[in-house]
Amino acid sequence: MQRFVTLLFVVVFVSVVQVNAQQTTAATTTQSVSDAELIKQTALDYIEGWYENNPERMERALHPDLAKRIVNSDGKGRYSLGQMSAMGLVQATRSHTPTPKDKQQKDVTVLDIFNNAASAKIVASEWVDYLHLAKWRGRWVIVNVLWELKPAP
Repeated sequence: MQRFVTLLFVVVFVSVVQVNAQQTTAATTTQSVSDAELIKQTALDYIEGWYENNPERMERALHPDLAKRIVNSDGKGRYSLGQMSAMGLVQATRSHTPTPKDKQQKDVTVLDIFNNAASAKIVASEWVDYLHLAKWRGRWVIVNVLWELKPAP
């Protein structure tokens, strides 16, 4: 009888542990999916805002202290770091020529999420952006962009 009670206890204990583990995994997955979708939407606000000349959408996607950078090289071994601020990017969004729909590429990949930090990649028509995002005051915003032009066709 004692063996039966012990065995029953073990079975119940293991079942409870498994159920708790499944619930924790489900909650984590739901949270990650939700954050991943919000991050993707922020990335789309950024790239579609650019394509559509929509400065409000662009500004919504950016942290005010954003730094967008590119490594420039003159082919003679001299390098420089080109930089744009959030304000500069919003102003450029307002003033550039809109991109026709058939020329827009906006492939967004969420690369990683950890608590309030994330990274994503956008393959755009003429360049590739690597984004660092932060959950700032309850919403995901882009704080850093490192980008590179695609080779000319």
